Amino acid sequence: MAKSKFEYVRNFELDDTCLRNCYIVVRLDGRNFHKFSEQHNFMKPNDNRALGLMSRSARSVMEELEDITIAYGQSDEFSFVFKRSTTWFKRRASKLMTHVASQFSSSFVYYWKEYFGEHPLLYPPSFDGRVVLYPSNRNLRDYLSWRQADCHINNLYNTAFWTLVQKGGLTTTQAEERLSGTQAADKNEILFSEFNINYNNESPLHKKGTTLIWEKVNETTTKQIKRPDEVETEITVTRTRKKVTSHSCDIIGEQFWEEHPDILESDQC
Repeated sequence: MAKSKFEYVRNFELDDTCLRNCYIVVRLDGRNFHKFSEQHNFMKPNDNRALGLMSRSARSVMEELEDITIAYGQSDEFSFVFKRSTTWFKRRASKLMTHVASQFSSSFVYYWKEYFGEHPLLYPPSFDGRVVLYPSNRNLRDYLSWRQADCHINNLYNTAFWTLVQKGGLTTTQAEERLSGTQAADKNEILFSEFNINYNNESPLHKKGTTLIWEKVNETTTKQIKRPDEVETEITVTRTRKKVTSHSCDIIGEQFWEEHPDILESDQC
């Protein structure tokens, strides 16, 4: 194929191929979601509609990019982990990040009505993204542990904060001052002694976030078949297929990883 004299401009493109044998993590964060949540009247401290929509959008990304082995989300963020052997988009960071961000954002808009009903989407949301490489299973697990620990810290604070406002009658400024300098035990004590709320009984979705993984599931359907005597008979058919499943559980300890050993690849190159 003949080339034009303008072809040289391709030399200005940077090589952003991700290092081999590393997990590629794409993390998305909602841009100005504090404002977005206020203008769309999200419930405080947690809006299950919004969390469900985030999870549905993430599932759409995983179904589109099957080399994503696990995804973890909380609040307005979601992290997507590409297996270390992936060759999608020739491992180009810009291609991976933009595809994940665009698929997630468009899914967020597409499925909005499914979760918010007639409550209108007032303006398009946007998500920024970054790409980080993790060379070992330990590094990757520590990253996911960091995000889940962050979920717990933020949710405990927000639960205490909005309880003081909604049930305690404090202004947001007063609630912020009340919680200033407090530790986790202090917040738990405020919730229990003043409002009879045991934080341990709060929803696992809010405390642990959402983990999405691929699992084999059995699906049973019925269909009509016509026998040689031309009599129709209904039979049951069971098929096994891979499906994205959602979990709100601890991913810091060992149990989750022992139950799902296929998520991580061997550290042996």
